[in-house]
Amino acid sequence: MSGSPARARRREAAARLWRAYRAHRAGLFGLGVLVLIAAAALAAPLLVEGDVRKVTGTPGGPLEPPSARFPLGTDQFGRPLLGLLLWGARISLTVGLLAAALSVAIGAAVGIVAGHYGGWFATLLMRITDWFLVMPTLVLAIVLATVMSRDVWTVIVAIGVTSWPTTARLVRAQTIAVESRPYIERAKALGGGHRHIMGRHVLPNVLPLVLAQTTLGISAAILTEATLAFLGLGDPMVISWGGMLQEAREAGAVSSGHWWYLAPPGLAIALVALAFTLCGRAIEKVLDPRLGVGR
Repeated sequence: MSGSPARARRREAAARLWRAYRAHRAGLFGLGVLVLIAAAALAAPLLVEGDVRKVTGTPGGPLEPPSARFPLGTDQFGRPLLGLLLWGARISLTVGLLAAALSVAIGAAVGIVAGHYGGWFATLLMRITDWFLVMPTLVLAIVLATVMSRDVWTVIVAIGVTSWPTTARLVRAQTIAVESRPYIERAKALGGGHRHIMGRHVLPNVLPLVLAQTTLGISAAILTEATLAFLGLGDPMVISWGGMLQEAREAGAVSSGHWWYLAPPGLAIALVALAFTLCGRAIEKVLDPRLGVGR
């Protein structure tokens, strides 16, 4: 019975957050777009006939323009671009989600530890963070993707370990603000150790910031993945939106005027990045206590 009031409070808090989120039309639009794209990606095996990865025995001719049979046209091998787009969504979204989660996890851990302990250890962590911050993220990701094996996990690690500094600095500032509050002093006076303070008091207060940063980081990760794939540093055995752009470039779609080869993956990348950004901005406004959510 003791858990029932706690569950009721959590449900009520979630309901308040959802009501506040619904007040942001841009955030609702972004969420709707993401739900539709995620559903289409999950249903790709049911919606797409055959194996679109095969370049032999394809159903269409090379570079056919959009038609009733192929709504988005075909690629240089005669594969339908609509099927490639749906399968590519699975890889692009997966890489974006996992890379952003890795990046935010590293940034949150560094920020909380640096903000909690302070001293020379925090100074050292922040100098390392500053070094990563001033280095171009894309350049570091290209270097890592070049020296490591060419697969999806390499891209995820390359993006995740190069894009965490911004999160680390934000979380450190929030941690310092939280630890200046009186109840932290009371917890320390009652014998609360470092793990207790960071896990039970600091982490719950920085989670809203971490959630917003994760949502915003996904769009950046998807764009970085597309850039790496476009440069030929992605996994050649999988289909992604960036890989589709790279194949279109190799096929000379720009110079030959085959716009339908370039437009679908490019628009999909832009739309998903915009949708995640809109969701992230809405979540920031909802979770920011200065906005008075739930009043």
